Amino acid sequence: MSRLSEKYKKEIVAALKEELNLKNVMMVPKLDKIVVNAGVGEATQNIKVLDRVVEDLTTITGQKPVIKKARKSIASFRLREGQPIAATVTLRGERMYEFMDRFVSVVQPRIKDFRGWSKKSFDGKGNYTLALKDQLVFPEIHYSKVDHPKGMQITFTTTAHTNSEGMALLKHLGIPFR
Repeated sequence: MSRLSEKYKKEIVAALKEELNLKNVMMVPKLDKIVVNAGVGEATQNIKVLDRVVEDLTTITGQKPVIKKARKSIASFRLREGQPIAATVTLRGERMYEFMDRFVSVVQPRIKDFRGWSKKSFDGKGNYTLALKDQLVFPEIHYSKVDHPKGMQITFTTTAHTNSEGMALLKHLGIPFR
């Protein structure tokens, strides 16, 4: 069992129950899944770029990504329907807590000029999405093997019903907001 999941069960549940004035422990919001997504527009010209992104996501998350294909053709982007353009990893359970722990304790401190995440990226139901400009903030990625930085989106899906509940949960888990 990871450090963060133990902390959640022992400390965060009680703190959130108190903070959100909930009557039942089962009403306390929890982290449901973490989705790490990397879209690669350059894959339309060079498919090898997508292989590199898949390799990086596997190294970062410890799980093999699913390749996503274009749903429709867009001529101005030289995109055909069914063409591979992104890689996605969905983390649940212990892997999710391990990733969250590494993200909070190792990755966030490595981001240059970091002053906290924006509060505007909630979806209205307590889920939060943030974007990283490059994969080099993860210590597993070697600088020498990266030809040029690729961004990625990380979505934290919670069981919260409102943005304020989701924000309270993520603050307790270690995500700092501006």
